[in-house]
Amino acid sequence: MGSAKKSSNTARQTRIAEMRRAEEARDRRNRILTIAVSAVVVAGLVVGGVVLVRSQSGDSDDAAASDGKTSGKFAAGADGVRTWKGDLSRNHVAKKVSYPAEPPVGGDHNQVWMNCNGDVYTKPLENENAVHSLEHGAVWVTYTDKAPEAEVEKLAAKVKKTPYSLMSPNDKQKDPIMLTAWGHQRTVTGADDPNVDKFFEKFVQGEQTPEPGAACTNGLSQ
Repeated sequence: MGSAKKSSNTARQTRIAEMRRAEEARDRRNRILTIAVSAVVVAGLVVGGVVLVRSQSGDSDDAAASDGKTSGKFAAGADGVRTWKGDLSRNHVAKKVSYPAEPPVGGDHNQVWMNCNGDVYTKPLENENAVHSLEHGAVWVTYTDKAPEAEVEKLAAKVKKTPYSLMSPNDKQKDPIMLTAWGHQRTVTGADDPNVDKFFEKFVQGEQTPEPGAACTNGLSQ
């Protein structure tokens, strides 16, 4: 009888020991699994953080190009005309666009263009509307408060006689007088600068025009 009881206790202790070993094995597996999952999560967070930082870093031109759906840079020609080398997107947007140039030479723009049938504006324009005019083949004459008043008046007279052109003040640009077409831009010294006529002749409804023949009337006016 005592022998049977002893045998039963031994068997029970053996089962308990086996259960403890099994429990310890499960605990080890769970710890390993937890560590592995944690490592994967941490790695994912690190990679995500690197991607986020990289996406937010970079120079200002890249940021502007992203906002304006443009990429590239200017290349100066022997004739003094700077030509945009890269993509100029043409999507219609309802928001403000950060352009990489001032005045802009193209990119996303408002669906409504500025009237450009020889229109002379006395107040700064919204770039998004003026860029749409460039898409239609207009030349945009802009000037700062450093431009001589007499030169501004003579340029205005020229614009008024030229369909597919427009003019407005722009104190954000770096030079006193600038001429802009889709993808092209140059500085001139005044109305009598021979480069004014050359620019108009080449770029008013020129080969660079994305939408030749599109209207320059029935748009937006001041």
